[in-house]
Amino acid sequence: MADSEQDLAQAQWAHWQSTYTAHPGMYGEQPSEPAVHAAGGFRTAGARDVLELGAGHGRDALYFARQGFTVQATDFSATGLEQLQEAARAQEVDDRVTTAVHDVREALPLPDASVDAVFAHMLLCMALSTKEIHAAVGEIRRVLRPGGVFVYTVRHTGDAHYGAGTAHVDDIYEHGGFAVHFFDRALVDALADGWTLNEVHAFEEGGLPRRLWRVTQTLPR
Repeated sequence: MADSEQDLAQAQWAHWQSTYTAHPGMYGEQPSEPAVHAAGGFRTAGARDVLELGAGHGRDALYFARQGFTVQATDFSATGLEQLQEAARAQEVDDRVTTAVHDVREALPLPDASVDAVFAHMLLCMALSTKEIHAAVGEIRRVLRPGGVFVYTVRHTGDAHYGAGTAHVDDIYEHGGFAVHFFDRALVDALADGWTLNEVHAFEEGGLPRRLWRVTQTLPR
């Protein structure tokens, strides 16, 4: 990783830590729409265990657990995961939820072919280079069992914040302290190479609104 990329990554880690500390449960308790959709797809595929990357304070991980899935939740913010663990105990689903501090730039601490499904809501569009995104998806492919489902969401180049704020390399723009890698369709298609690309669904979220794609792809059996 170049020094400038390392500096940006460190700054984003510090920003998320302080944000979760200042605003516990900042996204609320209700699951995201992509998580509700993903749970249905995971169930149809016969999935039992779900890995969520970038789980934050856990609204979606907790929803998956309440739906009966076993959930492994990772995030690079220990503060967010502490909030997740506390909520899991309060909701009495802590027997189905485990957490681990993990930077998506690093290899996943899981064996090959060890999970049924992976979910990542706006993780891959964080301050990651295209090379790092491809490496992360390679790790996801490694830990998924054959036939496993990967659902992710990303902000795309049609978003109002695309091109605004501080420009970094690789279509990364920083606005309000948060750096986002905005995806074009070519990147989505490249990440699906060797997978079955089931769906690329456009939707909006939040007050801006943020414009995102929800992508579902399946690992061949």
